[in-house]
Amino acid sequence: MMRLVLATAGCLALAACEDPGASDTALAGTALAPRVSVPPPPKPDSLLRHVVLFRFDAATTPSELAQIEAAFNGLPAAIPEILDFEWGTNNSPEDLDQGYTHAYLLTFASEADRAAYLPHPAHVAFGEVVGPHVDAVHVVDYWTHGPA
Repeated sequence: MMRLVLATAGCLALAACEDPGASDTALAGTALAPRVSVPPPPKPDSLLRHVVLFRFDAATTPSELAQIEAAFNGLPAAIPEILDFEWGTNNSPEDLDQGYTHAYLLTFASEADRAAYLPHPAHVAFGEVVGPHVDAVHVVDYWTHGPA
């Protein structure tokens, strides 16, 4: 059931990104509905960060995890809009991870670049690799702020 919910949410997110001029009313009443208005970047040199956290199904094998990692790691070579990319596995001693084990940080120069990334065929293909193994995914995007 969780996979069906994730697949539906993913389709809604991609559909929303395909038409940047689409009204927020299309998402009203869904988990994807905007909670607050998003301000423009704070400074001209700000970067857009895209943070992705995965919690994998307990049945996911180490071999499958290696395949997922390789697929995500291949995205920067396939999608030129990705300015920077890094990833790692959780090693926090705080026990607040809620089972999320893999963290990915992608950097974009603009919202238009992120909008090109989301429906990109390489990103969609990655979704097909990771989808059957995801128990939960958490995504946060933010504009960078330097020291005050």
